[in-house]
Amino acid sequence: MTAESTGRPARQAAFGAEAGADFDREGRLICADDVAAQRWRNGGGITRELLARPADASWRLRISVAEITQDGDFSAFPGVERWFTVLSGAGVELYGTAGQAPGGDGSVRLRPGDAPLCFDGGSAPRCRLLDGATRDLNLMLRGAVGAMRPVVEGTVWSPPRHAACGLFAAVAGRCAGTAVPAHALLWFDTAPPALVFSAAPLQRGAAAPAALGWWLFASLGAAVS
Repeated sequence: MTAESTGRPARQAAFGAEAGADFDREGRLICADDVAAQRWRNGGGITRELLARPADASWRLRISVAEITQDGDFSAFPGVERWFTVLSGAGVELYGTAGQAPGGDGSVRLRPGDAPLCFDGGSAPRCRLLDGATRDLNLMLRGAVGAMRPVVEGTVWSPPRHAACGLFAAVAGRCAGTAVPAHALLWFDTAPPALVFSAAPLQRGAAAPAALGWWLFASLGAAVS
């Protein structure tokens, strides 16, 4: 398997390859805990960048896992559409997400298992922790079309055409013949026709997870269909 977490050189497939091209059947497996953490500029948390396309400061797609340890403002990303969901911890309350929040006070609360929130990355909302630190998943799109969708156990997901796509697993399981650990990204630079995620059986007495994971996709070219 071509895995960025192994340290072996990874083949740099063209992002969003043309429809009809063969896809990378194995994908790339990136485990969040294997990625070096970078501290936020405001000191309120750390970020682990799992994937960026292109892989430099000019990225148009970026997927990261953040650990928020104290209240504070998010970093501003003007011109970026940002998708955000809580992986673990009690949750967060965000203020000032450019009209995306349903609350009359301009705030929205997000807990594990809630639907991902999409907002303008330039709004730099203020974040309040509900009860201690959280771990969170971010999908950022700059000049690209994409989204984050919840995984439904055993249900086939058909990625949009002309898109790169992947699975971020909240729990361990299997996808496309690959064993995927919890909090890992399985990424395809060219989308397979269909994907299914099967979660590993729960240990006896273990609580059911709030979410199994999320499908992520992005396209830099033609309109997604």
